[in-house]
Amino acid sequence: MDADEAFARQLQQQFEKEERSLQQQEDKDLAMALSMGHAISDSEKEDSDGRESPSMFRSLTKSKNTNSNASASQDISDSDDTDVEEDAPPKMQKMKSPSKKTPSKKSPSKKQEKDEDMPSTSKGDTNKRKASSSKDEKPMCQYGSECFRRNKWHLEEFRHPEEDTPVSKKRKIESSKKRTTEDNARQSTSSSSSSVRSCTDVIQEASPLCFLMTKVSGISSQYNSTKAVHISDILSECMGELVESVQFNYMHDISWLVQQYPKKFRSKPLLLVHGEQREGKMRLHEEASAYSHIKLCQAKLEMMWGTHHSKMMLLLYTNGMRVVIHTANLIHQDWHQKSQGVWISPLFPKLSGSTEGSSIAGDSPSHFKSDLMEYLAAYKSKSLLDWIAHIKRHDMSNAKVHIIGSVPGRHIGEAKSKWGHMKMRRILKEHGPVSKDVSNWPVIAQFSSVGSLGPDKSKWLCAEFLQSMTATKGASASFVRDDNRMLKLIFPSRDNIRTSLEGYPAGGSVPYSIKTAMKQKYFNTFLQQWKARKRGRSRASPHIKTYSRLSPDSSSIPWFLVTSSNLSKAAWGALEKNASQLMIRSYEIGVLFLPQHFEPESKFFAVGEQTSSSDKQLEFPLPWDVPLVPYTKEDRPWIWDIPYFDKPDSHGNVWAPPPL
Repeated sequence: MDADEAFARQLQQQFEKEERSLQQQEDKDLAMALSMGHAISDSEKEDSDGRESPSMFRSLTKSKNTNSNASASQDISDSDDTDVEEDAPPKMQKMKSPSKKTPSKKSPSKKQEKDEDMPSTSKGDTNKRKASSSKDEKPMCQYGSECFRRNKWHLEEFRHPEEDTPVSKKRKIESSKKRTTEDNARQSTSSSSSSVRSCTDVIQEASPLCFLMTKVSGISSQYNSTKAVHISDILSECMGELVESVQFNYMHDISWLVQQYPKKFRSKPLLLVHGEQREGKMRLHEEASAYSHIKLCQAKLEMMWGTHHSKMMLLLYTNGMRVVIHTANLIHQDWHQKSQGVWISPLFPKLSGSTEGSSIAGDSPSHFKSDLMEYLAAYKSKSLLDWIAHIKRHDMSNAKVHIIGSVPGRHIGEAKSKWGHMKMRRILKEHGPVSKDVSNWPVIAQFSSVGSLGPDKSKWLCAEFLQSMTATKGASASFVRDDNRMLKLIFPSRDNIRTSLEGYPAGGSVPYSIKTAMKQKYFNTFLQQWKARKRGRSRASPHIKTYSRLSPDSSSIPWFLVTSSNLSKAAWGALEKNASQLMIRSYEIGVLFLPQHFEPESKFFAVGEQTSSSDKQLEFPLPWDVPLVPYTKEDRPWIWDIPYFDKPDSHGNVWAPPPL
């Protein structure tokens, strides 16, 4: 590690040197935006140092001895899921990378006001912005003629070869791109329809758990034909006659999202709940303005460095309602070649008229309905009041999972145990396993991003966090802070990323910075590799986040959680003031599976290769392989902001992030 550390220090010095000049440029950009009449509220200014900045990964350098196709570069993933904490890289930006699919032609519609606090942008301002940058001043887009991005902001920022091409030739280029897009669409359709079964058939097969993974391009069809769905499957007509929907997420590609809905549902009301601020918010509104049926709801981020990281769909049908909680951003890359998790609820029917007004009527033993309503109420948004009313009017008594959510704030009193890891602690104490049955079962945490966990493992990771995850029903055994055997962390190694289907660009969605890594070297002692041979996804880089406990013989688990929460205090919360309050920065949501809710009297779910069909335990389809595979002495966790020149990835590229 000495050589790595010396190289890291050298990079850090270089990064810090260029940081000041980039900050000056950002200040100029902000001043220009203000001069154009874009009002920025005080709440948006509050988080100015961690959310909007130049893209961290602007270039991908080709290895000298290997050719790389253009489409591989086109798939560079977004800098996603940063779960930014106090010492996270200050120049990180989640910029949308070009998608392989060309947005469909948008029909003109009247621009609607999307948020109450969003100022309108006049045509004059737009023209002024266009006139201020000539073609010669704009940098060339790194994807050149292969770029598929056609949104206004991207075209104003970067120059493309076809800008200087005669009109006749331009038409030929556009025609060629259209054919390529149609070919890609046909391939996607072919892949997703390898089985004639509908999404409801897949859900029926996965019942009663209904835990699925997303389909992955580039793997054997057998792994996509069972317990796997694409977003277009979830939104398909066979799921019900859609009336309206709401999408909660961190990243949005609106034109791509609209195409995932069937044609007959593309004009149905759609609400997007987001956490974008400043320029990001302007861009989202600009894109949404072309669709009259789309409205935006901005989540209030009261805590600095917080994000709206929740990923959930609420789908209202003529005959009921569904809730979908998953781990994927609403962008093409996240549904293409990554490992993602999805939970799809049963169809919740409408309540009868006599009980329609009661919020308690139609709730389940897991309190799914009341917890979902409480989570939506925490946004304090008028836009979500109608959806709280929709939930009230539906019978959710057959929901068998617990909601584990996080909302920003400092939570005290009873509220402290309603969110984050303290909610996990409370549910496991009430409904979890008995201590004597799981006393030596380690906690398994699998995630795609790492926050600042503290300089010592006993400060948070092996203290309050592990204490919550090892909570048991009734009287718990004494908690031992420094027992490494009780925690195993599944996180991609350098080689996991390098040999993935996407290659090094997959690392753009697995943020762990060298600055943070240098402060918590103990983290490496817990690490396990990403392996998913049983699900055919060992090379599909994990963006899924899951938590569980595993028996020593790798045959059983007492519970399982799929969530948007990465391993960070921002997501799970940190106790303050003598543990009297829980401070959470971000919005997160997940669902917890407990065996007794699915099989009465059952203590565990069965997992692993040795599971017998005669076992009474319900088998849980884990997204990762057991037994776990520890890191070797040569393995290192993926660090996303240092270069990798020694070995090319699966597309023949090396990783060369520019200095911050």
